[in-house]
Amino acid sequence: MEASAKRQNLQVFLVEDAAIVRRRISAAFTAIPDVVVVGEAEDTATALTGIAASGADVAVVDLRLAHGSGIELLALLSREQPCVITVVLTNHAGAAFRSACRRAGADFFFDKTSEFDAACDVIKALVKQRARTAR
Repeated sequence: MEASAKRQNLQVFLVEDAAIVRRRISAAFTAIPDVVVVGEAEDTATALTGIAASGADVAVVDLRLAHGSGIELLALLSREQPCVITVVLTNHAGAAFRSACRRAGADFFFDKTSEFDAACDVIKALVKQRARTAR
């Protein structure tokens, strides 16, 4: 029973260069029932390793990172860990960035300032989807 309950949790990995922003995103996501933040990183290499090691279902990625870029990470995840759902959450939300992220393999794209609630709604929907498939 414990393994089944664990499977229903949506495991989220945060990739954001600003620690204070990571804390705020983590607080918002962990307030959603059945969401667990399983790791955090501020750069591409740490994120790639951490996502694989944590078994994350979802990677929430900013485009600006301490080392590397979110677009680079999206491309690597798309190639190396295609089962991980990628959600871009960034302040760089212009059409060119959206397009580049889609090409790199992003599943979802949100502006941190104006679309944060929509990002939370997607996380909630992924939790519901996971609960349906775990039954």
